[in-house]
Amino acid sequence: MSPIEKAARALCRAHGDDEDQLSDGAPRWATYLPHLMTVIDALHEPDDLMKDAGSEIIRYVGEEESETGYRSDAANVWRFMVDALRQNGRHKLAEIAICAKE
Repeated sequence: MSPIEKAARALCRAHGDDEDQLSDGAPRWATYLPHLMTVIDALHEPDDLMKDAGSEIIRYVGEEESETGYRSDAANVWRFMVDALRQNGRHKLAEIAICAKE
């Protein structure tokens, strides 16, 4: 199960809904995907604390870089990861839309 589906199912349960109940031909958890994607879009840019945390591991990859470079590398890794999550979410939305039409 992808992180996108896990998160959508968690939101569904948090709202007291049965995640597997069908709603318009799709599982109820799928109705939370648009809201989840909005949250993921908002998380795309890391804050300074996240950059600092990520730079700790990046620092061991290349010692010749500046502190700003470490932070920038860490921010880029975060963005790539969030972009992959967003892509997975878009695929899941399309998959659910196709299933709902069948």
